[in-house]
Amino acid sequence: MPVLFLIVVVDLIGFGIIIPLLPFYAEHYQASPAQVGLLMAIYSAAQFISAPFWGRLSDRIGRRPVLLGTIFAASLSYIWLGFADSLIMLFAARAVGGLMAGNISTAFAYAADMTTKENRAKGMGMIGAAFSIGFILGPALGGILAGSDPASADFRTPSFAAAGLSALAFVLGLVVLKESLPAEARAKIAEQTRVARMKALFDALKTPGIGVLLILSFLATFVFAGLESTFAMWSRRQFDWGPEQNGYLFAFIGFFAAMIQGGLIGRLAKKFGVERLIFAGSIALCIGLACIPFTETVPQLVVAMTIAAIGFSITTPALNTAISVRGEADIQGGLMGVTRSATTLSRMTGPAVAGAAFGFIGLNTPYFSGAVVMFIVAVIAFRALIIRPEKN
Repeated sequence: MPVLFLIVVVDLIGFGIIIPLLPFYAEHYQASPAQVGLLMAIYSAAQFISAPFWGRLSDRIGRRPVLLGTIFAASLSYIWLGFADSLIMLFAARAVGGLMAGNISTAFAYAADMTTKENRAKGMGMIGAAFSIGFILGPALGGILAGSDPASADFRTPSFAAAGLSALAFVLGLVVLKESLPAEARAKIAEQTRVARMKALFDALKTPGIGVLLILSFLATFVFAGLESTFAMWSRRQFDWGPEQNGYLFAFIGFFAAMIQGGLIGRLAKKFGVERLIFAGSIALCIGLACIPFTETVPQLVVAMTIAAIGFSITTPALNTAISVRGEADIQGGLMGVTRSATTLSRMTGPAVAGAAFGFIGLNTPYFSGAVVMFIVAVIAFRALIIRPEKN
């Protein structure tokens, strides 16, 4: 597990490097806000398509070759991104990167292979912590490498740095990562039919209370993905920020997210219950989004973004926990698979819709409309999970 943790951290720092860079890269090639939104969405769309394939392939041939192959190909996609000389090439490079990013399901499967039921949560938590570290260090490094002036930002160096980190992760995996799924286990998995998998899926969806929680999970991620995809464009127009300033801010809020998801959320859930956390997190995200358009100074903006990030960081694990505890042990895989599909779909549609709203209606539209959506989420959570929990 420590080896997998290190590999995922290194790989995700490379991914995080691109976050503050991409909107400016796209606008460098005269992309409209709607096109920027689509560029941000295509990564998740490709990831959504490829994740089941990588998962099934790793069941047949093992986790190690799938992880190594996709990490190596991701490194090549970053090199392609660095050499991109048109908007079409940016879209193509990000699509390839998204196809390779579908390997995250394989990383979670590797963690499940290497842990017992008693320490499964700890193993999954390590992968989650690797995500948090990647999203803290990556954006800061990417912003520093790209520079603070959006008009003269260095787009190649961060892309090549991301490629180098993915290459390092590949070498680490090649040298020290062992296969977690023995041949006999692969044979047993292969005997499971598609019908059995579909049955698990429908069993998950028929579980009482799951439907409303999936809707809430979709909406919360939809709104926050819209914020992430349009914020760099917004900050450039409002504060004349470039990649560096955005990188520092994303790293700052990523630190708070890591603190909450890395340990605080468990204590909060024990004290208040996950249902109340879903409501409170939704309200916080609503307030943060609504405040962003009214900020006139950097400290005000940092406060608004931090409130929004804390709200999302509370809402997401609380929703996942609420979904998990409503299912029996034999359908947990189906439940988590459905939940991941819902959030990936929201990361496809959120940036596309937010980018279009930003460009065609107004730059503050994604934040005002997002605040309205999160208010509705809070109302639904309060009525369905707190007032009438026995029905859900």
